[in-house]
Amino acid sequence: MFYAESGRAVTRSKLSAGLLVYREDPTGVLVLVCHPGGPLFAKKDLGHWTIPKGEPDDGETDLLAVAQRETHEETGLVLGGPFVPLGSIVQKGGKHVHAWGAPWPRDVPIPALVSNTFEMEWPPRSGRRQQFPEVDQMAFVDLPTARARLKETQWPFLDRLAQTLASRG
Repeated sequence: MFYAESGRAVTRSKLSAGLLVYREDPTGVLVLVCHPGGPLFAKKDLGHWTIPKGEPDDGETDLLAVAQRETHEETGLVLGGPFVPLGSIVQKGGKHVHAWGAPWPRDVPIPALVSNTFEMEWPPRSGRRQQFPEVDQMAFVDLPTARARLKETQWPFLDRLAQTLASRG
């Protein structure tokens, strides 16, 4: 059993952990946003992107480790920190998402997207099962663009990261 910041118990299926990967360059802060793969999101863009995140597996209790694993599975990126705690939010469906900011070095090229896959019946009621990438696009974008692309409930992560980086001086 996990506990939200409010102290309320949260089941594993109502919990997610992810990384808001960021990179500082001369133009400002860029953050990584991911577009969900599969036919349900194929024609959806603004307001549907997300940070790479996912649920803990059975026995996993370290949410930062979950965030690192999920980011690697969904994007292929391996990040070692230092990690910036960004707290948690509750998405519209009731899922509690915990996030950490994770720096990507400015001088390191961003590798091509490598995403795990999921399987679903498609088209619906066809009896055919198909595999789709969990993430079909990823991009480093500036904060205003990230705000336009991300689910609105994830905007606080952008604000918290910006505040943390600004307070560093």
